[in-house]
Amino acid sequence: MHPLHLFNYCPKCGSAHFEEHNFKSKKCADCGFVYYFNSSAATVAFILNSKNELLVCRRAKEPAKGTLDLSGGFIDMYETAEEGVAREVKEETGLDVVRAEYLFSYPNTYLYSGFLVHTLDMFFLCRVDDDTALGAMDDVAETFWMPMDKINPEEFGLDSVRKGVERFIKEHTK
Repeated sequence: MHPLHLFNYCPKCGSAHFEEHNFKSKKCADCGFVYYFNSSAATVAFILNSKNELLVCRRAKEPAKGTLDLSGGFIDMYETAEEGVAREVKEETGLDVVRAEYLFSYPNTYLYSGFLVHTLDMFFLCRVDDDTALGAMDDVAETFWMPMDKINPEEFGLDSVRKGVERFIKEHTK
């Protein structure tokens, strides 16, 4: 079911005449406002240490609680993707990102508070100067370094992260 079915009232004027306009939007029959349902921006961080091990997290919350993940999350308003990935890494691991290089993106869906959010997950290769402050915070149960040859993408619980890990391994372990 399309996510717009949950939006019954015009967010501009409050009218109940908020009707399907096309597959991507609804239009208010009273004030003419058209609302497009777009993906939310999110980030994912690949962080490697000096031993070429990948920083891996274990999810503390649903969705996919207990599965492997990479640090990342939603980008806040007025934040660049680079600022967002750095903030998320700091909040979840305590590490300070000094460089974030965009790699690629994948669309995803993420169940948040019972609502299926469509996301565009942007993957970054991040560099941290000091990895000694590493910890598990926010919505992360555990953080650890994993040798690249021990990584099994099937252990990652979120679809886009799993695809991203598969691609990263293929492109960075030649």
